[in-house]
Amino acid sequence: MVDLSTTYLGLNLRNPLVASASPLSKHVDSVKRMEDAGVSAVVMYSLFEEEIIHESEELNYHLEQGTESFPEALTYFPDLEYGNLAPEQYLELLRKLKASVGIPVIASLNGSTLGGWEHYAKLMEQAGADALELNLYFVPTDLRLQAQALESGYIDLVKTIRSQIKIPLAVKLGPNFSSLPNFAVNLANAGANGLVLFNRFYQPDLDIETMEVLPNLELSTSSELRLPLRWIAILYSRVKTDFALTSGVHTPEDVVKAVMAGANVAMTASALLHNGTDYARILLRGVSEWMDKYEYDSIGQMRGALSQKNVQDPAAFERVNYMKILNTFNPRLP
Repeated sequence: MVDLSTTYLGLNLRNPLVASASPLSKHVDSVKRMEDAGVSAVVMYSLFEEEIIHESEELNYHLEQGTESFPEALTYFPDLEYGNLAPEQYLELLRKLKASVGIPVIASLNGSTLGGWEHYAKLMEQAGADALELNLYFVPTDLRLQAQALESGYIDLVKTIRSQIKIPLAVKLGPNFSSLPNFAVNLANAGANGLVLFNRFYQPDLDIETMEVLPNLELSTSSELRLPLRWIAILYSRVKTDFALTSGVHTPEDVVKAVMAGANVAMTASALLHNGTDYARILLRGVSEWMDKYEYDSIGQMRGALSQKNVQDPAAFERVNYMKILNTFNPRLP
């Protein structure tokens, strides 16, 4: 029988299939179903920097409102609805998940700046999180913001959060950095135990009738696997950190590719949202059957087998692949 076990962020996992952040983690029952279907760990939905700051400012406003109006106002408290903040709800759900499931629960913070919200990483640790995923999601629009300053800010943020928690820390980031390998090394040196590649940047749509900008979310497809697959294959063994591949994991073959590129785990959300939580059984059964067919005994034996370090043609991950594709592409013209 093949051994599907792996390690990620120092956690011993029964297999490499992890549920990435999604609405499925907002309910204890759905997390239980994912656990029963075989998922080895779950990343909670993200608590956003903006939510923490907004709720804190709103609470302060209602606590301070009227305190200078009359003496009795010194003991004024807001209505209870203002005491039930989104961050507190998040921490309470985290506690419930830890009490209800046996798989690791990874908390998620989504932010990009230093601003007084980072202490929630410590609160998540205290609530029982097995690890923390810091989701760096920021769209720079300031013409004066230089790339080096942006990356330095991220590094400072990782260092700050690393100093506040003892649990493992993973950093989820997008692919749009001038020199991703150098940035990856700097993140690892700053204290990141793992890198999650890649964040999906959801692009808004434009309604030309109402003249509005519309939120737009489309589930991923397997075609999105290629970008994180390429970069994990390049960075594997060169950056001393764990890797999680996310975006585009929909089939057993996608999981196999992730591991063979060098990922410790393959994360999926869209596949489970589209097919139901029981789809995890199909994915894991397919991985086991593939390993049996090609005589792999363990995930450890497979990991990194098709990384840039181990393939016969390392340049295939670089510019030569670009040239080969363009030179061999021969469309059928009318």
